[in-house]
Amino acid sequence: MNFMHKLPDPDQIKEKMSVPDEVQEAVRVLLRWSGDDPDREGLVDTPSRVGRAWKEYCSGYEEDPATHLQCTFEEVEGYDEVVLLRDIPFHSHCEHHLAPIVGRASIAYLPTDRVAGISKLARVLQGFAHRLQIQERLTSQVAHCIWENLNPQGVAVVVKAQHGCMTGRGVRTHGVDMVTSKMLGCFRDDPASRKEVLALMGRA
Repeated sequence: MNFMHKLPDPDQIKEKMSVPDEVQEAVRVLLRWSGDDPDREGLVDTPSRVGRAWKEYCSGYEEDPATHLQCTFEEVEGYDEVVLLRDIPFHSHCEHHLAPIVGRASIAYLPTDRVAGISKLARVLQGFAHRLQIQERLTSQVAHCIWENLNPQGVAVVVKAQHGCMTGRGVRTHGVDMVTSKMLGCFRDDPASRKEVLALMGRA
């Protein structure tokens, strides 16, 4: 007897998600206002696809990123130096134009007596990124979440991203990065610690 079970395809699950009629109609209205015909063949299924896509883009509203930091490890053999995850890719959307924000973040903290699993910092970032955002707030939210839940000596977050609201509309300037940072604890108060963590991030 075969006891192997094939896991469901996530894309198939998403395709089965029901999108409310009012959401689909809102997309049709936008398509008409943009100058296209929502009833033509290529756009017939677009309203439901857009609805499912936005549910995924904004999945961060359905979770508390802090929960990823609840499981920690204390057996670190006295390790008390910087913990850094560098250049974590993320995708978000600007709350002003709903345009994409695509970038990378470096997240560091100086532990006291416990550390989080290596993937948890990335999960915290993704949890906040999967909401409508501005980059400054995203940077601050990630830093404060780590500060409040790991009780470290310091936290440093540096985010570099490109914004679709600048590249695809308005000034239409490509190749421009926006950089934001948030320093807490020793990384804010001690110039030497700040210099060290920025150097490790490649930002010195």
